[in-house]
Amino acid sequence: MSSSRSRLHAATVPPADLRVVIAGSSGVASVQTEARRISDDLEARGFQVFCQFADGGVGDPGLFGCEFASLGAVDLVVVLGGDGSILRTASWMGHQQVPVLGVNLGRLGFLADYQPDEAGATFDEIGAGHFQLVDHLLLEFEILRGGELHTRGLAVNEVSVLAGPPFSMIEITLHVDGQLATTYRGDGLIVSTPVGSTAHSLSAGGPILRKDLDAVLFTPLNPHTLTNRPVIDAASRHYELIVPAPNEGSACVVDGRLVSGLVAGDTIRVRQAEPHFTLVETRHHGYYSTLREKLHWGGGLHDARR
Repeated sequence: MSSSRSRLHAATVPPADLRVVIAGSSGVASVQTEARRISDDLEARGFQVFCQFADGGVGDPGLFGCEFASLGAVDLVVVLGGDGSILRTASWMGHQQVPVLGVNLGRLGFLADYQPDEAGATFDEIGAGHFQLVDHLLLEFEILRGGELHTRGLAVNEVSVLAGPPFSMIEITLHVDGQLATTYRGDGLIVSTPVGSTAHSLSAGGPILRKDLDAVLFTPLNPHTLTNRPVIDAASRHYELIVPAPNEGSACVVDGRLVSGLVAGDTIRVRQAEPHFTLVETRHHGYYSTLREKLHWGGGLHDARR
């Protein structure tokens, strides 16, 4: 289990003792309506329910209106929206991660895997203990400037270094556990979790990793050297990215959100975070069914019965 703050585990705590937060972006169509309906569903089954909404689609965790820690004991967060809403919610929870159930009001919904009309049956399964909690790797990043901490945070999907305007090639030096590994030359580099392997990294030609692995994926963007291919390494290692001569518009982007522009000599440290990002899976939702249905994995197999 990802956090001692959550008491959600199979068949040991009655629903009346579980506190559920419904989170979402008010900028997502129908989120308020679905929040009321799902809140009624949860309360009818005995759960304690609280709601928090971000103001529009901006990824600032403070836009939920309060710090997550101020809510006290929370056992489950039901996120309404798409995968972006889940990424913002994970950032909001910070190091106090609790299990997440994603209800898809967006388009793809790879992390937000449940449809609104499945919510009632899903809450019945949770109340009966017919579910599992699946931990996923989180990355912690730090940007050092002049040897001092500039910014830090957590990443569910990826930490990316992007060349940016004027869109000329940049160099990114990778050190692993303090030793020089290689220098990438190209349009940037994506450092991805297994969950993020089906996001930006996949679009850049990276492989799909099973999302509960403890591994880190390095995917170069348009590398100048043909031998620079995606590389998978252990999550237990410490990684440093150094950009000796960035472009004027070079930046560090985390989970699709700009966290900082880059200047010469900036060092980006990436390592496995102490908490995990945890998703709730029920009997009818699993990793391979998600691949088949969301990514049409295996051609015609996406129509096969589970």
